[in-house]
Amino acid sequence: MRISRFIWFLVSIALGLAAGIAYGWMLNPIQYVDTGPASLRSDFKTDYVLMVAEVYSADQDLRQAIIRLAVLGDETPQQHVQRAIVTAEELSYNPQDMEKLASLVQALQNTSGGVPSGEP
Repeated sequence: MRISRFIWFLVSIALGLAAGIAYGWMLNPIQYVDTGPASLRSDFKTDYVLMVAEVYSADQDLRQAIIRLAVLGDETPQQHVQRAIVTAEELSYNPQDMEKLASLVQALQNTSGGVPSGEP
């Protein structure tokens, strides 16, 4: 009698789990619509900023880096990079990545109003 109850308990747990997965994955899955980089978690935003910094270190195109950083929200590109540096330090990013972020923030500090100095 006791083993029979235990078996029915396991069967009912398995059926409930299977029904929950079927409902969540097949009948009513989550659908994300029109989400952008601004909605990312801070660690993923830091990864995005690092990718922008890596591209900037390869091509030195500050204008394009500013455009890429602008999709992260209402803050200035420099603020996005500074926030990414803080998060990267907390997450112990490697020194090469930290140098790329520092190089990008330095270049952004040398701009006026978000437009690279010396360019129209």
